[in-house]
Amino acid sequence: MAEKRKIAFFEKYLTLWVALCIGGGILLGQWAGDTIELLSSWEIANVNIPVAILIWLMIYPMMLQIDFSSVKKVGQKPKGIILTVVVNWLIKPFTMAFFAWVFFSKIYGAFIEPELAGEYIAGAIILGAAPCTAMVFVWSYLTNGDPNYTLVQVSVNDLIILVAFVPIVGLLLGITNITIPYDTLVASVIVFVVVPLVAGVITQKILIKSHGHKWFKEVFLQKLRPVSIVALLVTLLLLFAFQGQNIVNNPLIILLAAIPLVIQTYFIFFIAWYSGRWLKLPHAVCAPAAMIGASNFFELAVAVAIALFGLHSPAALVTVVGVLVEVPVMLSLVWFANRKRY
Repeated sequence: MAEKRKIAFFEKYLTLWVALCIGGGILLGQWAGDTIELLSSWEIANVNIPVAILIWLMIYPMMLQIDFSSVKKVGQKPKGIILTVVVNWLIKPFTMAFFAWVFFSKIYGAFIEPELAGEYIAGAIILGAAPCTAMVFVWSYLTNGDPNYTLVQVSVNDLIILVAFVPIVGLLLGITNITIPYDTLVASVIVFVVVPLVAGVITQKILIKSHGHKWFKEVFLQKLRPVSIVALLVTLLLLFAFQGQNIVNNPLIILLAAIPLVIQTYFIFFIAWYSGRWLKLPHAVCAPAAMIGASNFFELAVAVAIALFGLHSPAALVTVVGVLVEVPVMLSLVWFANRKRY
């Protein structure tokens, strides 16, 4: 009988922490007033400096976990990698764009002005084009996934992000008639993916050489793990402090934004899950592949949405709502995968 695994405390209650940050951020924005406005004005090239630092602190610890030497093993069992690549890069961004367009432009047409709808769609597109990096290790663990194969799947996705994220986001935003400054989009990927990735690889090699792989994995990474979560929560607190007035004026917007994101998550999961079953992938490979497709690299999505559209934008708000809904939805999919274990 498979061991029943439990999610760590912080990850298990991430939705609660996010909800508290939403409420706390809105109250902070109302209470702090001019101080929050001053903080939101600390920008360089339209990127808020405090938020940029916090986002970097979110992403850097994740990059430390990636072992790109594992990519050499891709050819040994290619079907699981092929499924991950096809779902994440040839299906998921386009279905996200479709669901966002249907809901924000059509179904919500009576509630949302066309210009704002475009930015909500943009936030969803950015979220859908960023496949999960860190949390997928949690989902893989909870479904008794193969940790080594999951590492290979994530590493391949991270390499693809470097070359495919900008063209796909640019293409889909162009189709929706949103003007995109490509220099800002490219700069965002460099600052929030390439730089922390290179820093992570260098740090990893230095520490493993000086202290050994076991110490690096079991001591250093464990101590660093809370940094990402704390940085995420503080970022959300600030975002909702900056967004507070918009939410107070339109309190239903979080629910409206959540609906297409939840539908997309279940839709992509079941495409990946049943495709994996059809390909006769073992459960330990199929389950993580489906989880990677369903979840998102929301840290990158938040960073890019802020860089392109600003802290107060509907696009940034959608990416934050993505964080809010992800954990409970993904836990329901963990339950499904374990119930359907084969």
